[in-house]
Amino acid sequence: MTTPVPGPDVLVVGAGVSGLTTAVCLAEAGRSVEIRADRLPPDTTSAVAGALWGPHLVEVGERAIRWCRASLAAFRELAAGPGSAGTGVRIASGAQVFRGPPAPPDWLAELGGYRPCGPGELPPGFSSGWRYAAPLIHMPAYLRYLQARFERAGGTLGVATVASLAGAAREAGARVVVNCSGAHARQLAGDPAVTPVRGQTVVTSNPGLTEFLVAPGDESAELAYLFPHAGEVILGGSEAAGDWSLEPVPAIADRILRDCAAIEPRLRGARVLGHRVGLRPARPAVRLEAEPGDDGGPLIVHNYGHGGAGITLSWGCAREAAALAAGSLR
Repeated sequence: MTTPVPGPDVLVVGAGVSGLTTAVCLAEAGRSVEIRADRLPPDTTSAVAGALWGPHLVEVGERAIRWCRASLAAFRELAAGPGSAGTGVRIASGAQVFRGPPAPPDWLAELGGYRPCGPGELPPGFSSGWRYAAPLIHMPAYLRYLQARFERAGGTLGVATVASLAGAAREAGARVVVNCSGAHARQLAGDPAVTPVRGQTVVTSNPGLTEFLVAPGDESAELAYLFPHAGEVILGGSEAAGDWSLEPVPAIADRILRDCAAIEPRLRGARVLGHRVGLRPARPAVRLEAEPGDDGGPLIVHNYGHGGAGITLSWGCAREAAALAAGSLR
């Protein structure tokens, strides 16, 4: 007679940065964890992210500040560690620039050491800005690092379409399921408050750039940014609420290249290496809570709705989601 193989303590749905980080927190705390997702980490929205630490398209308030601080500390530790080259995390210098005279965003104070841009530090057409240093993450490398760290802690990752959170947990034999499904929580959790905000980027060869630059959109121009990583630069961006398409739009790519080259002339003629599209999971407030299962079903812990700040909130939210999941297992 065969002895049934016990299921994991926790099933995590979603293999982006939220799912992987939550799974790492649980697995390293000694829980048995399985990740199920319809896309592997390199194919998630997280892999598309420019990934400069800083809140964007996400709630403000005490919760968000707490999550941001926890993640900032974690990224600084990763960037300073002996194996930092393999994490994809570094502390980079750069600027956020504006066509008008806005006040510095509140979150800049968390970084410390920021200062106004001097006139010679502003691109043509910009009248103000702030220089600062912040964690900049090369997401393909970072997702590989998180996956390897998760698997070293005994976790398993599988590709499967999840149609029901409770159903997937029962099928896996898990007592808790953590929902890190991003924009797809609109269907999976039946949550109409979640809206995809489509983002498109262009990856080019790096003509020697070392500093990031972010130019928030306004009434005269759309969002533009450039994030250099060794041999490549991630150029963006775009924000289209309610658009589920994952196909690159050539006209948007042309506009991104044109706007970024106007800001940084060294990008003119840079070789295009690829086009990427992701769906930011926007929501009026992050959903991070435990929901009791129906009819004695598995506990559901939700961790989604991070907007354009999934990386920025990742460690803070993951630790709280993991604590909610672990609390029900005691």
